[in-house]
Amino acid sequence: MNGKDEPVVSIIMPVRDAAATLEDAIDSILHQDYPSIGQIILALGPSEDNTSEVAQLCYRKDRRIVLIDNPSGLTASGLNAAAHISRGKYLVRVDSHCMLPVAYVTTAIQTILRTEAGNVGGIQRAIGNSSYQRAVAKAMTSRFGVGNSKFHLGGQEGPTDTVYLGVYEREFFNHLGGFDESLVRNQDYELNIRIRNAGKVIWFDPALVVNYLPRSSQFKLGRQYFQYGTWKRRVLLKNPRSTRFRQIVPQLTLIGLIGSFVASFLVNYWFSAVWAVYILAIIAASFKCRDLSIRERVLLTIVYPTMHMSWALGFVLGR
Repeated sequence: MNGKDEPVVSIIMPVRDAAATLEDAIDSILHQDYPSIGQIILALGPSEDNTSEVAQLCYRKDRRIVLIDNPSGLTASGLNAAAHISRGKYLVRVDSHCMLPVAYVTTAIQTILRTEAGNVGGIQRAIGNSSYQRAVAKAMTSRFGVGNSKFHLGGQEGPTDTVYLGVYEREFFNHLGGFDESLVRNQDYELNIRIRNAGKVIWFDPALVVNYLPRSSQFKLGRQYFQYGTWKRRVLLKNPRSTRFRQIVPQLTLIGLIGSFVASFLVNYWFSAVWAVYILAIIAASFKCRDLSIRERVLLTIVYPTMHMSWALGFVLGR
């Protein structure tokens, strides 16, 4: 691509409670080396911080920025509303808690043109500003924390089941009906199922690495993963053949822990060894991380079970 050959793209971004990160996210878009970004559409949901004021400041930075209301605050409805008013040939999803590398859009458009994929995306590289966030970031980029998902761990370029963020041809996205607005979480995974059912591939490009700031407190992390589990169950019940083993490991772990606890009282106390194995595995996985401080490794021993059990409880009990 050169000169006037680049197709026009529209950036679509759902925004809610993002006062601390929104300006950095917008700046990373404004510094893209791709010359044909026609719109940067922010779908503003109701926030408990001063996100709206930050969005107004961003709006004054560049005439391409468009602000629209997203009264429900839901990610799917915000993305669909932004896509509805978009004019670009391609839609590039960006989240308000992430920062794009300067060549992200260029690389993504080159990849989707080369592969003719239904969706192109890459790696969510979690980083942290605090000790707690760095511990969460380590958990989110480890097999013990999240399984073998490419968009967390990386891997070879090629077809996959899901990717971080996403780039879509606008007409194809609209043909599929956009994101399922009945889903609070996992709407991207569900859309990827429909893309594959329509005969297109989901293409993972490891060159598309996006920095992401994870949740900054134990409560927020637990709530996030409880929601992940809740809405993953709904998606998998609709599409059971899309189930991956990594998505049921937390539930199996929870069942094993509860079963061993009960059996240790009713059958034999040696069943409590299951708990010992899980706890030792957490400690081992945490303290082998030599790139973390001692404090961060201690925090990791709390973060791992929070992610595992919140996901499992959400999957089993979430409504």
